[in-house]
Formats: sequence, C-alpha cells, structure tokens
Amino acid sequence: MSDDEIPRELADYEPGEARTPPGERMQRIQRVVVVVAIVALVLPGVLIGITTASRTAELACRIVGSTAAPDAAYEARFELTGAEGPGWYCYATAFGGREVQLRFLGFIPEVKVVSTPGVNV
Repeated sequence: MSDDEIPRELADYEPGEARTPPGERMQRIQRVVVVVAIVALVLPGVLIGITTASRTAELACRIVGSTAAPDAAYEARFELTGAEGPGWYCYATAFGGREVQLRFLGFIPEVKVVSTPGVNV
C-alpha cells in the first residue's frame, strides 16, 4: 500500500466531523440506569448493617435485662433524640406497665463484660 492510497475506513472522513450527542431520552435512560445501579450496590449493605445492629442490640439488651431486671420484659430501641445521643437504648417494662431505661447500648450496640476478681470466666 502506498502513501497516496487512502484506506476505505477513512475515505468518507471529513476533518472536524464529530458524533452527535445522544438525545434527551437516551440521557434520561442512562441516568435512570446509573441511579438503579448505585441503589443496587448500596441498598444491600445498608440493609445488612441495619439488621445486624438490630439483632446485636436485641441480644445486648437481653444480656443487660437478664442481669438488671430479670422479671421484666426488655426491649432494644434506636432513638435519634435519646439522653446520651443517637443510638440504641435498652428498656425494661415492669408488670404494671412502667417503663425504665436500663442502659445506653451505643450507636453500634455493645455490652462490655467486666470480670469479677477471683472468678474464673
């Protein structure tokens, strides 16, 4: 092939010729696909985090309740405007219906186990 010959692919090329941008409808479709993809990536992690925190708070409240108020019914709740800030709180409900806050479990629920001196755990 000599330098004078133009390949078939470039024979109809005009300098400065550019592809036209996609129409408004195509841009909307692309945006919807991107939003759906982001939600599909983020939502499972959020749901797993919420269910794990809820289950951990219930178990932590069961531990706290069994030691602090063994005869009461206890429940863990997430509160945004609690006394110690947003987080999980453990409540006990006595037989008469009176509700008492047992402990603040934290934003990420936890129970700190303190061993008693002289007791093997």
